[in-house]
Amino acid sequence: MSILVLGGAGYIGSHAVYQLIDQGYEVAVIDNLQTGHQGAIHPKAHFYKGDIRSREFMKTVFEKENVEAIMHFAANSLVGESMLEPLKYFDNNVHGTQIVLEMMKEYGVKHIVFSSTAAVYGEQEIMPIAEEAAELPTNTYGETKLVVEKMMAWCEKAFDLKYVSLRYFNVAGARSDGQIGEDHNPETHLIPVVLEAALGKRPAITVFGDDYDTSDGTCIRDYIHVEDLIAAHILALKYLQNYGQSNIFNLGSSQGFSVNEIIETAKEATGIDIPVQFGARRSGDPSTLIASSEKARQVLGWNPARTSIKQIISDAWNWHQHHPNGYEGEQYD
Repeated sequence: MSILVLGGAGYIGSHAVYQLIDQGYEVAVIDNLQTGHQGAIHPKAHFYKGDIRSREFMKTVFEKENVEAIMHFAANSLVGESMLEPLKYFDNNVHGTQIVLEMMKEYGVKHIVFSSTAAVYGEQEIMPIAEEAAELPTNTYGETKLVVEKMMAWCEKAFDLKYVSLRYFNVAGARSDGQIGEDHNPETHLIPVVLEAALGKRPAITVFGDDYDTSDGTCIRDYIHVEDLIAAHILALKYLQNYGQSNIFNLGSSQGFSVNEIIETAKEATGIDIPVQFGARRSGDPSTLIASSEKARQVLGWNPARTSIKQIISDAWNWHQHHPNGYEGEQYD
């Protein structure tokens, strides 16, 4: 039996595939390679290139693979783009997941671990944010993830689907051996953008807004190492397989770092004086997002081991130094 990883050629999904295979799981990967990379796919995974919105394609995979459970990372995830192209995000993130849930019903697959986001919370006054906080997304991306969570809850009532939804805060870092890492085009995540500036691939890092109600005027975010994040996914999978009830968990470090603090730490980690310029705020960006991950610790037994922001940035820097052009132009078997 296999774990089916949707979006397993992407940044987070590929790390899930590697950890699952490290732990002895059989793994199948679906990815349309729209934003994922062939080179990020573990050589031992069964790879199927295709789109989760295609029922016929999905049926061919479910016919070939004896699917035990699903980890779902396949989504468009750019906050700014989601505000400009909301229908694209509802089509891929919501309609795509509808097809996945239909396949699960048809083939009797009962367990799904879903990649959600802290963006479902929008602006919150009380920090850190717990799972009981009001869900008030300020961007289309967050709204689509919230809709999927509601879809899964109704599916549970209808045909006993069991799900865990993991609401991430800011994910960063890379596999410590440097085999895989973060490579988006365009790159919009802060830490890789800062490191691209350190590599000279962009003239400067642009800070979007320095007039927020924070200690230094720049946005504050909670950063979690991608390897810690995936450890929580595997714990969530085991929780469901051990008859755990459907649930929602935050995943973060419960620490907040401003954009300026990230830049200063990156300068220290790389030894490079990274140039900085300031721009206007981006639409849909909350000023502060910090997680309370206590529920995941208590229920899943999650104990993140890589919480130092310097280690997160150093692991990311290791990947970027050895893969300055990401996966582009590299040869893979």
